[in-house]
Amino acid sequence: MPSYEQLSELLDPASTVLLTVECQQGVVGPDSALPELARAARSSGALANVARLVAAAHESGIQVIHAVAERRPDGRGASRNARLFRAAERLPVQQLTGTTAVRVAPPIEVAQEDFVVRRLHGLSPLQGTDVDALLRNLGCRTLIVTGVSANVAIPNAVFDAVNRGYTAVVPTDAIAGVPSDYTPAMIRNTLALVATLAATDEVLGCFKRPRRSGRG
Repeated sequence: MPSYEQLSELLDPASTVLLTVECQQGVVGPDSALPELARAARSSGALANVARLVAAAHESGIQVIHAVAERRPDGRGASRNARLFRAAERLPVQQLTGTTAVRVAPPIEVAQEDFVVRRLHGLSPLQGTDVDALLRNLGCRTLIVTGVSANVAIPNAVFDAVNRGYTAVVPTDAIAGVPSDYTPAMIRNTLALVATLAATDEVLGCFKRPRRSGRG
């Protein structure tokens, strides 16, 4: 884990963006299409920690981006080149554009200044979406990655961020996957090699600084 000084330097509000990944009602909500993942996100405290980070980011003036996965009712443009995608088509709850399933889930609050970026294909919130362009226009150097799942989307987001030159920070208690023992293994054996790891409380401690004057 980095020292407070090291983490605080990375989390300069003027160049830091907080990303929430697939924290949507159809994934982590009570009527999730993936109930095991939803239970893991809630029982571990990960979803509550994401909400705490988002609220603190709003207070500190740190930009928040919510990455949501959805599909059109007609399925046009959706990926079908992996078993995961084909299985998702058969789930009882579909992540359809405009439905409750693709709304950001409580207790996370979406502020007016947040961006909500939706993707219709693929596994990553960065690849093939507006997220990378937004990060560059915002002057982002450090991307805080939170949400689900530690199995697929979180490592995709971290790898893509690193490949694009951003420093990735992962609050280890603000991500979740299944089974429950998989997440710490992923963190220890994979994410630790490419991202800066910290606890939510450590990140929150760095957020408590004067609000920046503005952002381009």
